[in-house]
Amino acid sequence: MSFRARLLVAFGVAVVVPLLMFAAGVRREMDRRLTAEYRARVDAAVEGVRAQLGRESGDIAGRLSALSAALSHDNRFRLAVQGDAAARRYLLDLAGDAMRLSGLSLLEIQDSAGRVLSSGHFRNAFDRMEPALPEGLERAGGPVLVRARTPSGSLTAIARLDSFRVAGRRFTIAGGTSADAFVARLPRTADLAVALVQPAQAAPDSGSPPTALSVISVLPALDLTGGTARLDTLRLVATGSPATLESLRRSVTTWSILAAAATAAIALLLAAWLAARVNRPLAELAEKTAAIDLDRLDQDFASERRDEIGALSRLLGAMTERLRLGAARLREAERRVAMGDLARQVNHDIKNGLVPIRHVLRHLDQVARDDPASLAAVLAERKGTLDSSLAYLDTLARNYAGLSPAMQREPCDVNAVVADVAGGSRHVQVKTALASGLPAAAADRLVLRRILENLVGNAVDSVADGRGGGDDATVSVTTEEAARDGGRLVRVTVADSGPGMSREQLDRAFDDFFTTKAGGTGLGLSIVRRLVLDLGGSLRVETEPGAGTRAVVDLPVMGDGAR
Repeated sequence: MSFRARLLVAFGVAVVVPLLMFAAGVRREMDRRLTAEYRARVDAAVEGVRAQLGRESGDIAGRLSALSAALSHDNRFRLAVQGDAAARRYLLDLAGDAMRLSGLSLLEIQDSAGRVLSSGHFRNAFDRMEPALPEGLERAGGPVLVRARTPSGSLTAIARLDSFRVAGRRFTIAGGTSADAFVARLPRTADLAVALVQPAQAAPDSGSPPTALSVISVLPALDLTGGTARLDTLRLVATGSPATLESLRRSVTTWSILAAAATAAIALLLAAWLAARVNRPLAELAEKTAAIDLDRLDQDFASERRDEIGALSRLLGAMTERLRLGAARLREAERRVAMGDLARQVNHDIKNGLVPIRHVLRHLDQVARDDPASLAAVLAERKGTLDSSLAYLDTLARNYAGLSPAMQREPCDVNAVVADVAGGSRHVQVKTALASGLPAAAADRLVLRRILENLVGNAVDSVADGRGGGDDATVSVTTEEAARDGGRLVRVTVADSGPGMSREQLDRAFDDFFTTKAGGTGLGLSIVRRLVLDLGGSLRVETEPGAGTRAVVDLPVMGDGAR
């Protein structure tokens, strides 16, 4: 995992996790307290409904008691129950008129045997035996939910029973109010619903999952709508609908998620910014460090930062300087070894050139002793061998003479040397871009010319011998002032549009006798590197296959501010 990814994960965990824990704790505490408050509110509402049910039952009992008292002193009722035919009409309408006047929804008067004397809904129920109603009410001893038939359908009423005596006979009066009307009169809230349900039925649907379900009262139920009376129970149930609570929960959850998302986004952006602030200089250091090798130790690690990255940059700069000094000593040792190899090579080559000459001289000496008269003819015959051997030795002398020229450091006008070298090219035009006001380099003019002739010659050969030639073939030489480790440098860059070199070729480019040109000696770049190092400068080559080659030579400035 990269440093940036680790920083992002660390910031996300450090910021988002505590926020989520805080949001979860707030939501849990809020849920606990609001649920308890909500339950208390539902319980209070249930107690209120129970009180209203008690008042409703007492009110029904009071009305029935008043009717019983009135009937016990009603002479027409007395005459009717004693068999007076003239009073019968009064008896048939008595329950209906009393039900309407008392505000009851159900009223029925029976004698002690269960015979109907007067019904509030059916006049023709007179003299019908229906003892189930008074018997059920009497067994319950309190309010009963009675489901009875009416002319318009069925009715569920909260009913009570009362009795009175007339002429020594006992009569019962059963009456009640509509249970649906009672439920409808209850205070309505968004959080509470009251309904009558059968024991096997589920709570009524309030539109969302109930949080509180309270049974206000379990009442005996008497169903008179069938052929036979059926005694059962009904529950008056209060169902709490948590719509407000659920809305508040969703709101808290939504805002918690939004807050967590916003915090995570801010944390990730901050982490990305910090990672970029840290990763960019580290990437630059890594890029510079990756470009270092024994032939390219000119990377600049100077930094003005006062943090750990600045300290690391300065440490790498010091390490590179030590490597540069070590590389110089190593190259010197290599050069000594190479000079030994070169000396052996020169010895071998000279011996090879001297062997034919020695043979010719021995031959001539033998002819001079044995046949002096033919000496001139033999000399003329062997003269070609002598000339060839002498030409070979002369070529060796010229090649080896350029390996280690005499060197004198003095102020050198680099622009003038570049102009001389660029003007001597015959095959390809060399373009120059010379910096004005360039300070004088501390160099030997002959050595610098030798360096530039080799570099420009290589560039011209690269674009002119078919490997990078064409109308767009270019060779350019630029000069500029540069800085490194607080010191000033004169930089000369020789660039060409040739085919470039592969990494493997670049790694061997400075090896003695390595060449990619037909007829090349393989000593050009090797000599250039040694000459640049002898001048106290540095050489680096930048190239890619198909992208040309750039050779950059940095030379120290002669004195402080010398021009």
